[in-house]
Formats: sequence, C-alpha cells, structure tokens
Amino acid sequence: MPTKILVTGGAGFIGSHVVDRLVDNEYDVRIFDNLSTGKTENIQKHITKGKAELIKGDIRDTLAVEKSVKDVDVIIHMAALVSVPLSIENPNLTFDINLLGTLNLLRASVKNQIDKFIYISTCAVCGNPEMLPVTEQTPTNPISTYAESKLIGERYCFGFSDRLLLKTIILRFFNVYGLRQTMNDYSGVITRFIERCIQKKPLIIYGDGSQTRDFVNVMDVAEAVLASVRSRAGEGEVFNIASGKPTSINELAKTLLELTGTDLEVIYESPRTGDIKDSYADISKAKKLLGYKPKVSLPDGLRDLLKQRMAST
Repeated sequence: MPTKILVTGGAGFIGSHVVDRLVDNEYDVRIFDNLSTGKTENIQKHITKGKAELIKGDIRDTLAVEKSVKDVDVIIHMAALVSVPLSIENPNLTFDINLLGTLNLLRASVKNQIDKFIYISTCAVCGNPEMLPVTEQTPTNPISTYAESKLIGERYCFGFSDRLLLKTIILRFFNVYGLRQTMNDYSGVITRFIERCIQKKPLIIYGDGSQTRDFVNVMDVAEAVLASVRSRAGEGEVFNIASGKPTSINELAKTLLELTGTDLEVIYESPRTGDIKDSYADISKAKKLLGYKPKVSLPDGLRDLLKQRMAST
C-alpha cells in the first residue's frame, strides 16, 4: 500500500506543486489547509480523481491536527504565515501560527508514531550573512518576526529529533517563484514586477536594486521535497533548497522588461524593514545527500509565468 503523506498548506502555491509530484509518484496524499491563501482549484483534480483528500482546518486547532495525522506515515509541514511585512505588523499572529501550529503537529506526530517529519523553513533564518554563498552552517541571525518564528520551529524539530522522538528533515527554501503564484499585498518581487509589466506601470524597487536573491522555480522545489520523502541519508539534517545562483533585483527587472518588450520606468524607494541585502545558496549538501539538481533557468521560469498571466487576462 502506498505511503500516506500529509501536506499542511497543500492547497497553496508551493504546496499544490508538491502534491502534484506526490500524486504522480503514487503516494496517498492528505491535504490539511485552512484555505486562507490556498485554493481548492490548485488541488481539485486530485480530489476529484480520488488521489488526494482535503481536510479543511487550522494548525492551531489541536483536535483538527489530531484528526489530520491519523494513519499518516510522513508529514510535510508547509503551512505558515510567510509574509515578512505582515509578520512585522502582526508578530503575535505570526508566532501563534508558525510556532503553536508547528508544536501541535510535532506532538501529534509523536503520539501517532509518524515515520518522518519534513519541516519547510526559509533562508531568512540567516539574516544578512557575513559571507556568501550561504551554507547550512552559516550562523543564523533572523531580522524579521517571520524569520525568527521559522528558526524557532527548526529548533523544535531538532529537539524532537535529538531526543529520538521523531525523524526530521529541514528544508530551507530560498526565493521560490513559479506557476500558480498569485498577486496580493504581500507578494514577492517577481509577482509584483510581472503584474506591473502587464499593467504598463513603473517597476518599484525598494533599495538601490543591487541586493541579490536566489530565485528557485517551484518545480525544482517540489522535486527536492519528493527527494526528502525518500531519503534516509537526509534525516536529522538541514538543507538549502535554491538555484545556487545570485540575481540582483536590477537584473531581474531588466530581464522582465526584455521578456515583455516594454521600456517601463524603474522607481527606487527606501528599503523595507526586515528585507535582507544579499542572499544566495551553496546547494552542494542537497545535491550530495538528496540528489537534488535544479533544472529550470530563471528566464525559462519567467516566460512560463508571463504566459500564465497573459492567458488569464
């Protein structure tokens, strides 16, 4: 019988791609999501075909969590409040969701003898690193409430793992982008830039644009999660999941303007609180232990996003 996997936040932009890959590989999938940002349309085809089930609930609800983990072998914990600006505006909500929710899942996992717990974290736990590229040994120094909450979540996972209560793997995602990514007040820079290109509005860059990010396509991220489900060598470890290549925000703007054939003005505004200056990853550990190898180039990924956006207009 296929391994049963619970994906919290599985109706979201990234989570639904993970669900796709799990279903493609004949895993039995259960999705736990409060649908605050996730969309049923992202996973409906799997539900309709009986390949996945959806439990609507909140990870802060102990009873709902207990129900969701029944008869599950592996948990992929992706549900979180992920917006840096929102986390700064509402730190209590951030800690409530990201810490209480994670602790609820960890405790339920031990109680139900879950085989493996995969925790989705973020490169933001390292803050502004003194040296680049960022490795898994780079000292952590979170500069936002969101990053602080994810780092504490990592420590929870290590604590359960060190006490031999649960096998855990921690995946630190860098700047994930790709299909199904939607525009909202807290969207990432790629989504905002594409929306403004479509609307023929000036691109807005916070800071001087020299800051770098490591943009990784959601398809590559989904493959990394699938690899971690299968990996025994990765248990008890933390991994960077990224492209391994730095891209400045100025370079990103230039690429999108070229792809859209527009000559829009670029406006520079003051840097935002909690934003990291430079970040890109060393992914050699994930390559070695997980067999991870990103395949989607940034220009190709941006073209796919533009096609999706244009098709929806």
